Amino acid sequence: MHQDAARFLSQPVAAQPGSPLRVAVYSRIAEAIRNGLLTPGSMIPTETELGADMKVSRTVVREALMLLEEDGLIRARRGVGRFVSDTLPRIGIERIRPFEEVLGSPGQQLEVKRIQVVRQPASEFAAPGVGVEPGTDCWLWESILIRDGEAIAHLQENISAQPVSLGKSAAAPLDIKDDGGATLLAALNNQLSRLPGPGECQISLSQVGPSRAKLLDLRPSDPVLVLTQYVRNGNQPFYLAKCLIAARAGHLSVMQSLQS
Repeated sequence: MHQDAARFLSQPVAAQPGSPLRVAVYSRIAEAIRNGLLTPGSMIPTETELGADMKVSRTVVREALMLLEEDGLIRARRGVGRFVSDTLPRIGIERIRPFEEVLGSPGQQLEVKRIQVVRQPASEFAAPGVGVEPGTDCWLWESILIRDGEAIAHLQENISAQPVSLGKSAAAPLDIKDDGGATLLAALNNQLSRLPGPGECQISLSQVGPSRAKLLDLRPSDPVLVLTQYVRNGNQPFYLAKCLIAARAGHLSVMQSLQS
């Protein structure tokens, strides 16, 4: 590893108010990747080394690395170590749909249980997805999706708290009404009558991790499907969501159409 990267990563990290320490560790490593200090294909330090350098526990580092792997920034090679990804995978889902529609099915009741709605500084992961600089305020809506009384998914949705221009209207902060029973994307759809676009969804597989395992009644090592959904407004990033789906959710469908 280059000395500049080593010096950058060895600086102690501190959590922002209301944000877990793993997010600060995630942001530090993500920034090193984004700034080219950690180059594509290069090996990153071990959990023990990062923990000692940043003065955080190995558990915190492991959770941060799991998030980086979920987001496609790093890749693990069994028995070798973790490496910066060469490219970001892009697997498309055709339609932009709120996750209660993606996971719902006829004859089954799906409930959106809100955990929190909070205005907070955008992380290194969220910032580019909603079109702001890291540290700029954005909204986080966090929910658990429950089907027939059983938690099947953990959902985090992000949107900028800065003024946004929709269509020909002047830029203004979005005032989204939270009735507690719908996802942010569904609330946007209801309030705007028409969703912005286009959109994209990236698909990956990960472990749920300790903190989210408690919310979904899973073991930390249990596998989850990770859907990361991006929506653009015109040509600008607008909305970002990450949904962790437990195996108990069953089959999901990817919509396709013939090219004309």
